[in-house]
Amino acid sequence: MPEDLNIHSLIKRAESELDEIILATNPTIEGEMTSLYLAKRLEKKVKKITRLAHGLPMGAHMDYADELTLIKAMEGRREIE
Repeated sequence: MPEDLNIHSLIKRAESELDEIILATNPTIEGEMTSLYLAKRLEKKVKKITRLAHGLPMGAHMDYADELTLIKAMEGRREIE
């Protein structure tokens, strides 16, 4: 629950004109909800709010990836330079 997190100190720190906050929560439903909640609370205080990428780890075999991991990997794809 939001009251179980130390959100107050994060919001206070965000008032010191940060350029970016990188959210690093677990890749679970709870982690996703926490990230969305924090992003909403911080959107007017910070220029940029990002989240760590999710997807396939290096060395992983595609046959063992679950559907959500594949979806996140597709969403986070980048062009090869």
